[in-house]
Amino acid sequence: MEKIFKFLDENIEGTLATVEGEKPRIRVFQIMKRADKTLFFATSAHKHVYSELTENPCVEFMSWKGNVFVRVAGKADFSVDDETQQEIFRNNAVLQRIYGDYRKLVYFKVDPEAIEYFDLSPTPPISEYYDFRKQ
Repeated sequence: MEKIFKFLDENIEGTLATVEGEKPRIRVFQIMKRADKTLFFATSAHKHVYSELTENPCVEFMSWKGNVFVRVAGKADFSVDDETQQEIFRNNAVLQRIYGDYRKLVYFKVDPEAIEYFDLSPTPPISEYYDFRKQ
């Protein structure tokens, strides 16, 4: 399990899948912070992704590098404390440049319900699945 979170720490860019009505939507996103298994993200309340998440918080985030893929499924939770919001903003120059103030963003966290890890390099490929709902 540690290799999965190390991979996510080193590969913070990926895609976030949401649901808009009955249609899936994916977009490029970045993990802003990790605390244990919890992944933190930021977006603008003016974007479609925010309204999608407030209507249906189910998400999947996938990151990859080469032949290794990690997919995290969970629910967006907007209860991120002010100190964490400030830390995320302070540590991301792009957010600072685009938004200017941490309060112009909304922050959400995802506690994994399931994680899948794939490494297609070896034969046979490595596939690991962790279901946190059963723990």
